[in-house]
Amino acid sequence: MTLTPITPLHRHQLAWLTPAGWSRVLRREWDAVGADCLEHWAAHSLPLVVTRQSVCVAGADTLAMGLPAPDRWERRRIALGIPRADVLYFDEFPRAGQVAPLLPDAARTQWRMLCAALAACGVVARVHGSYGWLYLTGLDHVRPSSDIDVWIDVRDVHQADAVARQMQGFECVHPRLDGELVFEGGIAVAWREWLRWRAGGAHALLVKRLEGSSLWRAPDLRDALPRMGAAL
Repeated sequence: MTLTPITPLHRHQLAWLTPAGWSRVLRREWDAVGADCLEHWAAHSLPLVVTRQSVCVAGADTLAMGLPAPDRWERRRIALGIPRADVLYFDEFPRAGQVAPLLPDAARTQWRMLCAALAACGVVARVHGSYGWLYLTGLDHVRPSSDIDVWIDVRDVHQADAVARQMQGFECVHPRLDGELVFEGGIAVAWREWLRWRAGGAHALLVKRLEGSSLWRAPDLRDALPRMGAAL
């Protein structure tokens, strides 16, 4: 557990609220569906997720967060501005290996092989999205069409290439493997787009950061990721 005042924010980061923080959330005006969902979240001490910070305009000490409700609450996406003082602690989505029992039987062997291959690349893969929320809540987040969404910190272009190749080798069609490679500074790119760009099939990459998204070309990436250097 990390004390919140010194915790830097990043995308897909989880936050657990204090009891007083939940009380303040529940005192806000909500319709019946939103109120019932939030009451469940508070009663079961479930986390929120850090979202795009530019949407939060209440002040520097307020963090943009949210939750994706499952079917029983109309799969509603609830956005919240949370004072940093109301965050008890931050943590992360589960590691890839932890969600293996939640996957369809036909996908588990391939998934465990992928987890081992990624570990051999020296990275930690974490699962967010529907399967990550199912692991955290036990609720009906997963649908037949749900992807496995992962995010993986990579240290440089060479590790990014190795990780993306391993992900490309995941042969299971259902569920489909989706996700991001996250470079220093929280710069994230979709692994499929990374492979396409590295192969010369694209002239720009869609880059996601905590503050938003933009299209970047090679010079932008060189400036932002000096460790890549001439490899870009």
